[in-house]
Amino acid sequence: MMQTNTILLIIVAFIIALIIALFQYLYKAKNKQRKNLFFAFLRFLSVFALLVLLINPSFKKNTYYIEKPKLVIALDNSSSIKHLKQDQKAIQFIDKLKEDDELKERFDITYYSFAEQLNDSLSLVFDQNQTNISKALEDLDQIYKNSIAPTLLISDGNQTYGKDYQFSSSGYKQSVYPIILGDTTLVTDTKIQQLNVNRYAYLKNRFPVEVILTYSGDQSISTRFQITSGNVTFYSKEISFSEEQNSTVINFTLPANNAGVIQHNARLIPLDNEKNRVNNNKAFAVEVIDQKTNVLLVSDIVHPDLGAIKKSIESNERRSLVIAKPSEIKNLDDYQMIIAYQPNSRFRGLYEQLNTLRKNYFTITGTNTDWIFLNRVQNKYTQEITRQTEYYIPRFNSNYGAFLFEDIGFQNYPPLIGTFGEIRMNTNYDPLLFRTISNIETEEPLLITIEQDGIREAVLLGEGLWRWRAQNYLDAKNFESFDEFLGKIVQYLASSKRKSRLNTISESFYYGNSNIKIKAEYFTKNYEFDRRGNLRISIKNKDTEATQTIPMILKNNSYEVDLSNITSGNYDYTVSVVGENITRSGSFTVLEYDVEQQFLNADVTKLKQVATNTNGKHYYPNQNDSLINNLLTDKRYQVIQKSKENVVSLIDWKYLLAIVIVLLSAEWFARKYNGLI
Repeated sequence: MMQTNTILLIIVAFIIALIIALFQYLYKAKNKQRKNLFFAFLRFLSVFALLVLLINPSFKKNTYYIEKPKLVIALDNSSSIKHLKQDQKAIQFIDKLKEDDELKERFDITYYSFAEQLNDSLSLVFDQNQTNISKALEDLDQIYKNSIAPTLLISDGNQTYGKDYQFSSSGYKQSVYPIILGDTTLVTDTKIQQLNVNRYAYLKNRFPVEVILTYSGDQSISTRFQITSGNVTFYSKEISFSEEQNSTVINFTLPANNAGVIQHNARLIPLDNEKNRVNNNKAFAVEVIDQKTNVLLVSDIVHPDLGAIKKSIESNERRSLVIAKPSEIKNLDDYQMIIAYQPNSRFRGLYEQLNTLRKNYFTITGTNTDWIFLNRVQNKYTQEITRQTEYYIPRFNSNYGAFLFEDIGFQNYPPLIGTFGEIRMNTNYDPLLFRTISNIETEEPLLITIEQDGIREAVLLGEGLWRWRAQNYLDAKNFESFDEFLGKIVQYLASSKRKSRLNTISESFYYGNSNIKIKAEYFTKNYEFDRRGNLRISIKNKDTEATQTIPMILKNNSYEVDLSNITSGNYDYTVSVVGENITRSGSFTVLEYDVEQQFLNADVTKLKQVATNTNGKHYYPNQNDSLINNLLTDKRYQVIQKSKENVVSLIDWKYLLAIVIVLLSAEWFARKYNGLI
């Protein structure tokens, strides 16, 4: 429908075009001939068409379309489905849904598979080692938050990590219909539910182990729990269960007699009638180290940074930190590195010992630092003396090359307080953080590392590290990123190894259900990170002698390879640079453990709770007809007819412009032919 004002404008345009044509060819014409009427008609049409082109008349047009509700089908692709022998049932259930014409007519169907991550395809191989149902539901909630999209969750309900989905699903906006895969009958089973042990232990010490054992059954039984390593039994205990007493917690300690990675096997001897015996065994390992990194922090003042540094460093069990005043320092031989916190003239004896013993150290300056003393006691850097302070916001240097490190979000951290003025560097240094002052990015360093004459030093030009650790907790609900940041600095300073152009980073052992990643850093001859390197890693299984070579992928400031698909065993690896005679080797162990095989049946309770939380209903694979019928008859999922109002031009401007050109051209040629031009 055309608007009234548009119609009025067209009428006005008609009148104006008519007046112009009559005025020029009838009123103003010297010779009133009949052909003037033809010329006037052409002028009227051209002027009217031109005015209509300027008005661009339009009208509203309603179009109608059908919008189907969406039906989301998410299938669990983890290996527990195959372990419970439900993979074929799951595939058959999906095939029946695909063959139902009424379902396809009513719904816009989208298929997903999930395990650790949500995938928008059905590549059903049932080989994934981890399941996170909670994350799959959260991702679907984000995708369909503005739509009507009932969700069919086809799963055994067994989740290996992530939030407890039976509670987190209460915030899911769509109705969830769990399709329960797996046996729901309670069978007799004993199980190592959980085993807690520290990753590291110290030589000649004992390390604690905590084991949670569970039992499902209705009879009283007795069995035995034991810890073995090779042919040696380190621990053994008789265990009794009943229908009422169906779990127990055991705490004990084991000896750490040899340095290196020590493998143990925990075994709960299965009953004769148990179906699943995989969950009765669990391998674990402990890395026994023969020394501890001892750090000395020297400070003449009390400051919140001291507590934050101590907690951060001692978060790693392989490190300890002692805080002392300068007057209390006697012998530095017991420490692998020293932290000098806001040094002043009382630190003279400390710096003399550092130079004599050639110790690595970490200098942290701030508002209480005596820069007159510090400028005199060393010659690597000089601070301008101003007696004023400044706030410095950190900015990460992605080209830092002394050791492998990634940005942990420094730009969002609070500023440090340091001395105002220029810092002059008198030696080669490697900046890890730059200063940003009042939103102005500068190339002045905030945190640097120096390696000179075999001595390593780190210098932080500001106080307030406790704020950084607190901010890390606010951002991530833990201190891990900040503790790793400070831990890598300690590791660099506590080590006496010379800088290498190729370094590798790996754990001494991995569990079979974890991500197995090995990283490498490669530098140019000037020790700048080289992104052009072509790195490859050769993996050799020491048990089977099988080898494979895999290219490493550049990721941020390191090269990385994911070996999560390799089998359990003992491995050697060698990282090499193509075209360079540089290699680095190492070894690691993969312990056999498949968390997906620890389940005996479906977790019916949690799946039913999900249906209740989201106003859905649970089904079993043999109830597909009932499910389809309920979806088709549910009034919440009706096909909706919607209308859309569009504003459409009455005449395409291209055609109208062509008409104007044709009319003006016809008028010109007619006048030319009659000798009027």
